Amino acid sequence: MPAKAKQPTAKVTRAEEVALNGLAAVGDGRRRVVIERVTPEIDAGRYPIKRVVGDTVVVECDAFADGHEEIACAIRYRGPSDTQWREAPMQFLVNDRWRGQFTVTEMGRYTYTVVGWVDRFATWEHQLHKRVEAHQDVRVDLLIGADLVREAAEAAHEADAAVLRGYEQAMRHGDAEAAFMPDLAARMAAHLPPRFVSVYDRELQVEVNRQLARFSAWYELFPRSASPEPGRHGTFRDVIARLPYVAELGFDVLYLPPIHPIGRQFRKGKNNSITAQPGEPGSPWAIGSEEGGHKSVHPELGTLEDFRALVAAARAYGIEVALDIAFQCSPDHPYVKEHPQWFRARPDGTIQYAENPPKKYQDIYPFDFETEDWQALWRELKSIFEFWIAQGVTVFRVDNPHTKSFRFWEWCIAELKRDHPEVILLSEAFTRPKVMYNLAKLGFTQSYTYYTWRTARWEITEYLEELTRTEVREFFCPNFWPNTPDILTPQFYPGYRSVFLTRAAMAATLTSSWGMYGPLYELMYHVPVQGREEYVDSEKYEIHFWRLDQPHSLRHFIARLNRIRRENPALQRNEWLRFHRVDSNFVENEQLLAYSKVTPDLQNIVLVVVNLDPLNTQSGYVQVPTAEWGLDGDYQAHDLLSDARYLWHGDFNYVELNPQVMPVHIFRIRRRERDLTGFEYFA
Repeated sequence: MPAKAKQPTAKVTRAEEVALNGLAAVGDGRRRVVIERVTPEIDAGRYPIKRVVGDTVVVECDAFADGHEEIACAIRYRGPSDTQWREAPMQFLVNDRWRGQFTVTEMGRYTYTVVGWVDRFATWEHQLHKRVEAHQDVRVDLLIGADLVREAAEAAHEADAAVLRGYEQAMRHGDAEAAFMPDLAARMAAHLPPRFVSVYDRELQVEVNRQLARFSAWYELFPRSASPEPGRHGTFRDVIARLPYVAELGFDVLYLPPIHPIGRQFRKGKNNSITAQPGEPGSPWAIGSEEGGHKSVHPELGTLEDFRALVAAARAYGIEVALDIAFQCSPDHPYVKEHPQWFRARPDGTIQYAENPPKKYQDIYPFDFETEDWQALWRELKSIFEFWIAQGVTVFRVDNPHTKSFRFWEWCIAELKRDHPEVILLSEAFTRPKVMYNLAKLGFTQSYTYYTWRTARWEITEYLEELTRTEVREFFCPNFWPNTPDILTPQFYPGYRSVFLTRAAMAATLTSSWGMYGPLYELMYHVPVQGREEYVDSEKYEIHFWRLDQPHSLRHFIARLNRIRRENPALQRNEWLRFHRVDSNFVENEQLLAYSKVTPDLQNIVLVVVNLDPLNTQSGYVQVPTAEWGLDGDYQAHDLLSDARYLWHGDFNYVELNPQVMPVHIFRIRRRERDLTGFEYFA
């Protein structure tokens, strides 16, 4: 037989090829739901939001489709231990806006996104309602619905499947009432497999930390000044003896400045003088000597074993030791000899020391993050964290992170958190807002803030609104400090006791994490260097001996503040903060700052009123949202500082604060309740 003629192959034109490729890029074009404006989402999903274990993550989105069908949306999420996605339903709000939530139950990185689809059963049920109301024949429609119910039964587990088959048979026999049962709708939402599911084009993340990341109270002290006798260098064992005092104050983090050997070349003397006198100890931030570097302890403080004993003793008091991580070296640091390529050389052959013109820090060499040996540098710096984690430390205060590579921090923190999700990092970056916020996005758990420079009512309000009412609250966890070893701001210079009281009270109640540098703060030390916002005779350059039992000490006030924080859950979160009017002569009194924090169940209501005038009594009428707080008739304002109790009524109530007595009210608002015997009390 002759060979069969070969059929010519149809040629695909270039236009058809482009069209086919375009269709492939579309994916399944039957996915009709559009998902937009998902929140929370930081920088198009580039960075995670932050939460702590037990938090609820509330997710919203815009979702809609062509046509008139009903749609459904859900959150897809998985935790660090999950191998498959979980789903949480979303509810329609208004104007195509949807909301849902899920709970994070373990530390680590969660991932979430949003999905949407045309809800076949809800659409069918909605249309059936209209047909029944119009008295139309719905027998065929009931059969269509019965087919949907059968499909759901095939996907359901045995118990639900049996119930669904009962509904299916009823509908096949013409029972329209069965189609409208709420129980059926719930089971169909749970079991009818969605088709043509649209998935949001980004997977977003949540960094979940332990509770201490959100709610903490930090106390800073220099171990070398912890000696119980004048003239002797303090030790880790002396700090152990100081622990009952720190516990009495109510702090749960004890932060120690660098504990490493201190360099001798170019050592700074008293008040940052260029030349140290014999016997002057130098700055702890000039790290490294022949005794060792970042993985060694200063020999006068004790041994590594002594340090581990301090960590264990602190934990017995419910206190965690936080260490300072300062990535810089003294000229005597072993790194300088072993890795000179990690530092920047000057044309004259010397190494570039740290500068912030006109300030010069001749005793400190910064690392050069542009070194060709950058990978080895990064690995070594990460190993410093790992060394101290191995000694039992999981809380760190990081010195000047904004002067180091952002890319390094993102890599280093991700590596540390992968293996040690319990690690907490406090960023000490007093710099521009966007830089501070970027460090938080990169992984720093908490951040120092501008709090100590915000003194007027309007600027305190404006700043806290930014921190708690904008997108910033999703990733930036503020830690308010009224003072640090580097910072003593002008409001303290006159030494007014009222200022020390108000600044501590606001730091402890405006935000859920706060800290103070002691014992200077509780002893109200307030003498600055002339022309600079710094302490004179600073512990940064010399050893001090402190008498903690002085009669003017604020130790009992500080202890009460921290106890109030622990006993009132409303003070343990930031997003519940709101400010209130205080009127005097029908205008707002700019010297009285009032704000509240309230738990969502209204069981814990805390109202704080502060007199910002350090000298004069201020009074006014504070506005209380009684309807919003569920207050009916009389209610009690219980001052948790003085234990005084006031009977209040209505939306405006009188307050008066004499700064010479006490410039702060911290009120617990209590409702009138009645027990089974009819006895009335305030709860």
